[in-house]
Amino acid sequence: MIEVPHHLAGRHLTRINDFSSEELRDTLDLADRLKAAQKAGEPHELLPGKVLGMIFHKPSMRTRVSFETGMAQLGGHTINLREEEIGLGERETARDIATVLSRYVDAILVRTFAQEHVDELAEYASVPVINGLTDQTHPCQALADLMTIRERFGTLSGIRLAYVGDGNNVCRSLMRGASKFGMRFIAATPEGYEPRHRSIDETRQVAIQRGGTVELTNDPLAAVEGAQVVYTDTWTSMGQEAEHDRRLRDFAGFGVDDDLVARAGDDAIVMHCLPAHHGEEIEEDILYGPRSAVWDQAENRLHAQKALLALVVQ
Repeated sequence: MIEVPHHLAGRHLTRINDFSSEELRDTLDLADRLKAAQKAGEPHELLPGKVLGMIFHKPSMRTRVSFETGMAQLGGHTINLREEEIGLGERETARDIATVLSRYVDAILVRTFAQEHVDELAEYASVPVINGLTDQTHPCQALADLMTIRERFGTLSGIRLAYVGDGNNVCRSLMRGASKFGMRFIAATPEGYEPRHRSIDETRQVAIQRGGTVELTNDPLAAVEGAQVVYTDTWTSMGQEAEHDRRLRDFAGFGVDDDLVARAGDDAIVMHCLPAHHGEEIEEDILYGPRSAVWDQAENRLHAQKALLALVVQ
């Protein structure tokens, strides 16, 4: 039976900074063990009878399926709560929802727009609250990303990661996670699409303490020079559909194509958190090509989140 440490029991994950470097490493280590156990067909029902309540205000495929599958493989169950059933912040306050759900379920997953709603649920819930995505952060994606990079290179320390595109929720969470492991992170965005500068200053200090770096640039070609990881995401996130045409113009030259990838290191991998828009932020032949780690990355959402659940729901 897989041994699970108890020091994270009851903890929330509202943003990647909720966990220290050591706690993130513990999560990745357990994710590796759970992935190996699943591949070997070894049972690992670490959460028998436990229930995860899932609140979805944004549509989802990977988040919903990976958490539902993960809980089933851990011996637990899920309850999917649609927006019209919850009305977070409208039909009912976050405080009331958190208080009631804490009497029914063993953990709460929420995928919504406002980070404030996740934070308020965590403030009042007596069970762990997990952020499945907000407009500001995406910590579960960052866990899977870090797991994938470590699988490919055997380490995170010193790895040069070039993020090319919008300085969005994925970029911010990945940047903060990378800083905690001493990675060399650089984000190349068009002017006006950079991550917030306050978070940059704080994250850069963490990276320096770990032997890493955090940089910003508006030049995607310079960013990927010698990079071991080239990472991109959609240019138009959920809720930004009206900006699509303008964003296509603003992001011209930031697509991950053969010319861009050729500037990266010989061993470089390409990552994308999906869904992908072929011919916009990434070319189809790159997405399905030999450098792509995208499908391992998508699979690792399952394993990283199972580790998270096993650690906080005990």
